[in-house]
Amino acid sequence: MMDMPASSSTTTSSDPADRIDLAVRGMTCAACVGRVERALRKQPNVSDVQVNFATEVATVHLVQAPGDQRSAVLTTLTDTVHDAGYEAHVIEADAPVTDDVPSWWSVWGAVTLGLAAAVPLMLPMLWGDHHFWPPWVQFALATPVQFILGARFYRAAWSALKARAGNMDQLVALGTTAAWGLSMWLWWRHDPGQGAHAAHAAHDAGPALYFESSAVVIALVLLGKALEARAKRATSAAIRALQALRPDTVLRLGPQGEVEVPLKQVTVGDRLVVRPGERVPTDGRVLEGSSHVDESLLTGEPLPVSKQAGDGLTGGAVNAEGRLVMAVEAVGGQTLLAQIIRRVSDAQATKPPIQRLVDKVSAVFVPVVLVLAIATGLGWMWAGLPGEDALIRAVAVLVIACPCALGLATPAAIMAGTGAAARHGILIKDPEALEVAHRVSVVAFDKTGTLTEGHPTLREWQVPPGSGLSSADALRWAAALQAGSEHPLARAVREATRSPMPETTSAAATDAVALRDVHAVPGRGIQASLAWQGRGGQLCLGSRLWAVDALGESALRDSIPQADAWSAQGSSVSWMWWQPSESIPGAGEARVLAAMAFSDPIKPHAPAAVRALQALGVQTVMISGDNRGAAQAIARQVGIQDVVAEVLPGDKADHVHRLQAGGRETVAMVGDGLNDAPALAAADVGMAMAHPDGGTDVAMQAAGITLMRGDPLMVPAALDVARRTSAKIRQNLVWAFGYNLLGIPLAAMGELSPMVAGAAMAFSSVCVVTNALWLSRWRPMTPGISEDRASGA
Repeated sequence: MMDMPASSSTTTSSDPADRIDLAVRGMTCAACVGRVERALRKQPNVSDVQVNFATEVATVHLVQAPGDQRSAVLTTLTDTVHDAGYEAHVIEADAPVTDDVPSWWSVWGAVTLGLAAAVPLMLPMLWGDHHFWPPWVQFALATPVQFILGARFYRAAWSALKARAGNMDQLVALGTTAAWGLSMWLWWRHDPGQGAHAAHAAHDAGPALYFESSAVVIALVLLGKALEARAKRATSAAIRALQALRPDTVLRLGPQGEVEVPLKQVTVGDRLVVRPGERVPTDGRVLEGSSHVDESLLTGEPLPVSKQAGDGLTGGAVNAEGRLVMAVEAVGGQTLLAQIIRRVSDAQATKPPIQRLVDKVSAVFVPVVLVLAIATGLGWMWAGLPGEDALIRAVAVLVIACPCALGLATPAAIMAGTGAAARHGILIKDPEALEVAHRVSVVAFDKTGTLTEGHPTLREWQVPPGSGLSSADALRWAAALQAGSEHPLARAVREATRSPMPETTSAAATDAVALRDVHAVPGRGIQASLAWQGRGGQLCLGSRLWAVDALGESALRDSIPQADAWSAQGSSVSWMWWQPSESIPGAGEARVLAAMAFSDPIKPHAPAAVRALQALGVQTVMISGDNRGAAQAIARQVGIQDVVAEVLPGDKADHVHRLQAGGRETVAMVGDGLNDAPALAAADVGMAMAHPDGGTDVAMQAAGITLMRGDPLMVPAALDVARRTSAKIRQNLVWAFGYNLLGIPLAAMGELSPMVAGAAMAFSSVCVVTNALWLSRWRPMTPGISEDRASGA
């Protein structure tokens, strides 16, 4: 089929004018996320807000671009976040990458001091001796922890209270203050008249105090936050690795020779020098030199790719052994690397449907816990328990119920999963695509460029007897007709004309120069006006379907019988014919001029990919615009049983809808991102393979998942990582909800002390993030690895 490819759409900016990203600092739990979102949504011109607790980024979508008022809008948004009790600053597009690693003291200093004070208080309690330390020692150790190291909890709790919202800090502040205050009360009641003088008596038996509960809980919460921050940093490693691919300076070639300049000064058209071992600074094309380039961090391709003059270069790749001179074709947000970073960032910032349910639960979680804690204390006092014991059980409820794990469960898994996928060349557009991909039951493949190499060659061609053309003339006509086309079959015809051919045996070649009004017929081929042998008409070249409509089935079969055998052998067959203009009386009938057989070998891993999908329990289908014989021959080679052939590009979407069967099947469509956009959009999830000759921009816009290299094994790999990520999300949510459902009743029954509750609360958040980090170890399947691995979602 000789339809023209869709033109590559203009790449969207990496920083749309109606979107603003804010870095938000100070959030401590899922309730904080809801508070920031509610505050920002109340602002004029804001259409939607999504806050990611794991990345601490608020993505604000505006109804319209702020234009000249952008500065005022940014100020309003940051002030709004500040009024809600948090700090915020704008994340500028294409800002220099700063991988700020906080100092050891800023992260672990408070933890170290807190544990240094809490451990001496905690150890005697492990064997039940509440009187090991005299009250004044307990007071001296616990009070700085409570009011100096714990000051952050009071500040955040007060900010939330002013905003009429609840958060984790309120639970910690209330619980630990209650334990500290109860200890002070018991100490004073034990010896109200003598004060500290009597309390200084060594080993004074004194009352059983709970200073250790307040100090240990604060120390453990700080420890949990430090471990959580470290784990969250690991989940964002993929983004940092991609950002680090941008060099700070480049060598620009000008009249003064090679001059080192900052990358941000480079413009389209500049000539840059890339020395061996350096990173390609931006997207462009090789002008001079040859080398091998490592694109593994962009596409997942483990082997270096050969580059010569005329070949494209992608920013971020590593030049191996040769010196290259390149012409810049894209800079800043227009580069492929910038689009990849934006795609991964968007996927990690967007919330899946299940997270929205978690947010609703988190919004009411803190008030519910406060009610439960009060009910616990009052209930035990009513049951006859001493007031201090009832209060300690209420404190345990407050401490163990902190909803940190709920806020981290989903975003941590999504960050780890999408990051691992991106490292291997799989870009997931958003969590919705991830959610759908793990349920895919049918995968529909395009043929050309997806299962086959996409570089067809003209295997043979024939002209019918009496056509008035020699075989060489027919080929020259076809090449002239497609001189401006970038379709793979058009390139194959032009390449064939460069091979030695017989001399022209007719005047046909000179007529071909007179082609006028050359234009593509979508989904069918290409045609032009041609006056031949004194008569006006149309020269057409295209698919068998188009030829049958114009000439009839019998005309094709009678003119070149060999064409059916070519199709049966797996070749794509195109037909060329001339038909006179109807306005010219007696112009004669249309006639077949040539049939051309194109060979396009299958990709090496295509059969393994189909077997891997079958191992995952996924049905495979081929939907192709090629003739039925060629499509079925390729399907047999790769192992696909169901074939839909001779389909126009616009009709592929209808066949996708039929596969969906009213919602009973979840369908993924795999195409090269050029002519398959309608089908990619119609499928439950579209998977666009980066085309070897461009079209990656189209792929990234049209599909939910973009496969950065044209290896069919990337398809089962994408489904595999989606299944594993979804499984981690479910595991994390079960742990987070189950932890609270089990821990709160135990604390209310007095089975957990505040110390144990604090340790369990910190352990819960760390476990959720650590469980998600296992996704970072994911690797795509490769030929030779047992397909049982694919089923381990």
